[in-house]
Amino acid sequence: MRKRDLILLVAALAAAVTVAVSVFHGSALPTGAWGLSFRQEGAPPLGSAGVDELKAYRAVYLGDTAEKVIYLTFDAGYENGSTEKILDVLKKHNAPAAFFLVGNYISTQPDLVRRMAAEGHIVGNHTMHHYDMSQLSDRVAFEKELTDLEKLYQDTVGQPMPKFYRPPQGIYSRENLAMASEMGYTTVFWSLAYVDWNNDAQPTKEQAFSKLLPRTHPGAIVLLHSTSQTNAEILDELLAKWEAEGYRFAPLTELKLS
Repeated sequence: MRKRDLILLVAALAAAVTVAVSVFHGSALPTGAWGLSFRQEGAPPLGSAGVDELKAYRAVYLGDTAEKVIYLTFDAGYENGSTEKILDVLKKHNAPAAFFLVGNYISTQPDLVRRMAAEGHIVGNHTMHHYDMSQLSDRVAFEKELTDLEKLYQDTVGQPMPKFYRPPQGIYSRENLAMASEMGYTTVFWSLAYVDWNNDAQPTKEQAFSKLLPRTHPGAIVLLHSTSQTNAEILDELLAKWEAEGYRFAPLTELKLS
């Protein structure tokens, strides 16, 4: 390799490292998928963007880190028989949660959606069709994905949809965050999750606990999928373990955005 080419290669690698470090220290807000970097057990992770940076767009990934509080959230694009058990467990523990749903779920499971609302849970906007929203730079198209779901929820439940939004797959852009904020939405990412979404390779109870418990931290916004049979099986014990550690469960409406 020629000396000039070597110099250019080293410079490119250094730039890439700088970008990666800046992302996890919250000094950049790139387009991409939401990610986390866990540095210490029991401590909040670093996100793809910083807490203060997200606040400028009315977006969050962490709650109050000064208090042992957990915000439970579930994503769902379809139903596979686990949600009733999850709702039963939440009721047993008097634990509020947020369910981020897509249009297909609300259309096919209206009774479950009505139960979520009736039992005090937030039903959040996960968009009508679960597109990669970062590809929708057109404001009309972006807003339609959210407003169509709002209308479907209103027609199904008889009340306005709460203004909480989670980008499908956690993929976002600065423009998306700005448009959601201008529509009055709080964009909700997460600070704790694990691979629970693959129904063909569900984790064991032990694997789930080994991923979730050491990484639990004050102010955690937890992402679980209600399609996970493992989550339905472990949720009662999981909530009991968190309660034994002194955590309480709070709704997203308690999140401080200023």
